Amino acid sequence: MKNITIPVTAYAQNASLLYCEETAKAAVIDPGGDIELILAEAKRQAVTIERILITHGHFDHCGAALDLAEQLDVPIYGPHPADEFLLQSLPDWARQVGFPPARSFVPQQWLDEGDSLEIGSIRLQVIHCPGHTPGHLVFYAADAAIAFVGDVLFHGSIGRSDFPRGNHAELIRSIKHKLLPLGDEVRFIPGHGPSSTLGYERLHNPFLR
Repeated sequence: MKNITIPVTAYAQNASLLYCEETAKAAVIDPGGDIELILAEAKRQAVTIERILITHGHFDHCGAALDLAEQLDVPIYGPHPADEFLLQSLPDWARQVGFPPARSFVPQQWLDEGDSLEIGSIRLQVIHCPGHTPGHLVFYAADAAIAFVGDVLFHGSIGRSDFPRGNHAELIRSIKHKLLPLGDEVRFIPGHGPSSTLGYERLHNPFLR
């Protein structure tokens, strides 16, 4: 398994190109924008994008999902249905903050706790981690000890909870009871900024003490 992090848009959101080295089958996690960068990287790696995965419904993480899905004729999976209100408000949010136009969409498949996805030989477990948004998901590849956590957890920080239907206490519970138990060795790719490990954050993240 290989992952390439691709910062996109003025928000420097981390889109991830995740692919199976055996089969060259790939998925894109959180295409917030700049899909030409994502497509160029897929071409450079000689992989075929077969699906799009969404952690949560904020515009900087899924604003270009429908455009990319239509261009490649691939399905969108996720987020959790509790984020449907965010997906439907994408055009308004993008317009209000001066973000490139974003289109509302309904995924081909909503996801929930306990679901799993396969990309070639890669198996991703779906973990529902509400708090930043009510329908936020984390994608966890146990064999590779790597998690794609969106805006739940960052290096030295945590996601905001002051957006509509955010909940700080719920966010902390998600981190402490769903992410940290995965193990200190697990490396995570956040929605913004550098990667880290759960062990490092457990010991040093001031929001988790």
